[in-house]
Amino acid sequence: VQLQASGGGLVQAGDSLRLSCAASEPTFSNYNMGWFRQAPGKERVFVAAIRWNGGITDYADSVKGRFTISRNSAKNTAYLQMNSLKPEDTAVYYCAAGRTVWGSRTSSAAYNYWGQGTLVTVSS
Repeated sequence: VQLQASGGGLVQAGDSLRLSCAASEPTFSNYNMGWFRQAPGKERVFVAAIRWNGGITDYADSVKGRFTISRNSAKNTAYLQMNSLKPEDTAVYYCAAGRTVWGSRTSSAAYNYWGQGTLVTVSS
C-alpha cells in the first residue's frame, strides 16, 4: 500500500486545515489508519487513529476536541480535520496504515506503511 499525504500549509492560529491521505489500493479498507506528527527537533508522536471499519477513533490529549479523523473507503482516503489550530501544532504530519491490533494504535511500530509527510505551519 502506498500512501500520499496532502493538505498541509501555512495558516494562522485559530484557522482550520484538512489533511488527506490517499491509498493506492482498495485493501486500504482493511487497515487501521493513523496520523502522527513530528515537530522540529522532536520525536514523531501519535495524533489520531481510526479503526479499519471506521467505527472507533482515538486521539492524543493535545488534539482531542479540535481534530477529527475520518475515512472514506470508497475513495481509499483518510482525513484529518484540524480546527482551532495552535502554533504548537506546527509539524510535519504523516499518515500511516497498519493491520496490527487496535490496542497498539498509538505506537508507530503498529503501522506498516507511511506517507511522505505534509508540513503544517501555524503562525501566532
